[in-house]
Amino acid sequence: MKTLILGGIRSGKSRLAESLAAGGGLPVTYVATATGDDDEMRARIMAHRRHRPTDWTVVEEPLSLANALGSLAQAGTCVIVDCLTLWLTNLLLARDDHLLRRERDSLLELLPNLSGTLILVSNETNLGVVPADSLSRRFCDEAGRLHQALAQRCERVVFTTAGLPHVLKGAPL
Repeated sequence: MKTLILGGIRSGKSRLAESLAAGGGLPVTYVATATGDDDEMRARIMAHRRHRPTDWTVVEEPLSLANALGSLAQAGTCVIVDCLTLWLTNLLLARDDHLLRRERDSLLELLPNLSGTLILVSNETNLGVVPADSLSRRFCDEAGRLHQALAQRCERVVFTTAGLPHVLKGAPL
């Protein structure tokens, strides 16, 4: 089962992903894509680390997500990726369009072939005004295209707002 969970910042999407993983009774691997580039982000990362169960395996992978998932996603396991928009940001800030295209395409190609339970978490960024600068507009465009492609490949898609999950596609929670 592949689930895509979308929502805004502090919408409850990570909490939902962790709850689904904890309730599945499978060994959990948490793939974190964030990088601690400033004090505020380092504090967020530390808060997430303190909140996760100690028996979960944590893999930090800011760029090579498909490669990591190819080795981690196996029958009888659950993998959470949190979050795809941070991963996308890392790729955009690398300022290498070939890297971005290669990593995105690798993920989309690999996804249907992955075994086990996979929970993908991402920020829905395209519900507001069009951003003023070109990098932000490109980010929103890339995120929107990525979410559409992932939604096609996942059995379940959930939009979370105010801590309330709304199933858009697939089996109810």
